[in-house]
Amino acid sequence: FSTTTIPKMLVNIQTHSKSITYAGCLTQVSFFFLFGCLDNLILAVMAYDRFVAICHPLNYSVIMNPSLCGLLVLMSFFGSVLESQIHCLMVSQLTFCTNVEIHHFFCDAPQLFHLACSDTSIHTILMYFISAIFGGVPLSGILCSYTRIISSILRVPSTGGKYKAFSTCSSHLLVVCLFYGTAIGVYLSSSISSSLRKGAVTSVMYTVVTPMLNPFIYSLRNKDITRALWGTISRTV
Repeated sequence: FSTTTIPKMLVNIQTHSKSITYAGCLTQVSFFFLFGCLDNLILAVMAYDRFVAICHPLNYSVIMNPSLCGLLVLMSFFGSVLESQIHCLMVSQLTFCTNVEIHHFFCDAPQLFHLACSDTSIHTILMYFISAIFGGVPLSGILCSYTRIISSILRVPSTGGKYKAFSTCSSHLLVVCLFYGTAIGVYLSSSISSSLRKGAVTSVMYTVVTPMLNPFIYSLRNKDITRALWGTISRTV
């Protein structure tokens, strides 16, 4: 997800050039939506995995067998390819005036719709409809899974059991909050506020900062890494 935008941004900073070709822009849009949608769907699959692990622990190995896991990943991938190609097709049908300047650090479909010279009302409606399906449905699945998970954790009698159950999904829940919180903030703020700087800063959060934090968040579940981290902090202090 990060590699679709960051390399081009770094090249622009190094060369002091802010230009991108039309083909490069379409390619960036296609891969941006491919990996962004794949993130959505994989997070939803992981939420279902956590739901089965906590609410049906005795049947976990039977339900989440390798065949089902492979099928869920393949469905997520092909769904992401479909969504990205639809967005790419919509953008490719737009006509632009000369000297177009995108007020962003990457080619984003809403920005391109705003800058197009042709009528984009149908494209905008279709974009929101597709986003509701490929973004709203996975998010609804995550919220439904965690509703069941929380109600199941609250029924656990011991405090130690509640802590163990919560620690199973804490990393995933933190990544979900970071990814969806910043992503929703970008598109809501862009529709409400016209502040270009604020939109760019929020975009950096969910395209750069959140993916960068993912390895650290998931690594902290490893007891050896956690012990080494606390040891380093204590020595520094």
